[in-house]
Amino acid sequence: MNENGLAHRLRKAELKVEQQYPLQVVDEDGTILGDFIADLYVENCLIVELKACKTIIGDHTAQLPSYLRASRIEHGLLINFGAPRLEVKKYILSSRD
Repeated sequence: MNENGLAHRLRKAELKVEQQYPLQVVDEDGTILGDFIADLYVENCLIVELKACKTIIGDHTAQLPSYLRASRIEHGLLINFGAPRLEVKKYILSSRD
C-alpha cells in the first residue's frame, strides 16, 4: 500500500515513476551479472527502496548502495514507513564508490 500511495503522489506531481522496475547488475567490464527489482524508479535517475519495519538495520542500509553501484545509478532513497516516525536515508554514489 505504501508503494502504491507514494507512486500515486509522485505521479500527481508529474514525475515519471516505474513500480517494481527491473534493473540490470553490470560488472566493471560491462558483463551483465543479473537483475534486481527496484521498488520505485523515478525519473530514470532515482532508486527508491521501501521498507515497513520497526527500524532500519544493517542489511537494509547495505542493500541500496550495492544496487546503486551495480546499476550505475547515482541517487537512491531508503524509506521506512514502519518506524514510529518516517525514516528516510539519502544515498549518493560518489566517483570513489
